Amino acid sequence: MKQIFEKIEKIIAENPGAVIGIDGQCASGKTTLANEIADKFNAQIIHMDDFFLPFDMRSNERLSETGGNVHYERFNDEVVSGLREGDKFAYRAFCCKNDTYAETNEISNGLPIVIEGAYAFHPKIKISYDLKIFLKSDYETRIERIRQRNGDEKLEIFKAKWIPLEDKYFSEFSIEEKCDIIEYT
Repeated sequence: MKQIFEKIEKIIAENPGAVIGIDGQCASGKTTLANEIADKFNAQIIHMDDFFLPFDMRSNERLSETGGNVHYERFNDEVVSGLREGDKFAYRAFCCKNDTYAETNEISNGLPIVIEGAYAFHPKIKISYDLKIFLKSDYETRIERIRQRNGDEKLEIFKAKWIPLEDKYFSEFSIEEKCDIIEYT
């Protein structure tokens, strides 16, 4: 992680409002790294989990699209446009459990921003990152982390659904190859 922090320090010295992206395999430490960056550099975090697709948009056509389970249109409307427009902006956090929008999160331009989560580097997200980080771990480590975090029942859903969808996204869009730093956790 030392390499990551040194690189971020240099980027922020040149651009205090730098946008740092973290994408990678599920349970590879994306949120943990984002929290460490936020603590060390007074950065704000935007979670891709807040941009899952609402139920009414989950058509067979949309879900057959690689990375189609992320609401990239709303991300572009609320986050990307906010980054371009002014001092502050807000976005709504989507809650998958009950298909509603939960809290509104306010972001201040001029401070470092970390965008973390699977699909952060989806090609339909029109953002220019100052640094792109990809995290990966061996399969057994990820499976155990998912089991501890989500339990055995949800682990089976991850194995059957979420891991294959993410792998397809990484492969089809060459996500790892387009990153500045690849970190094994």
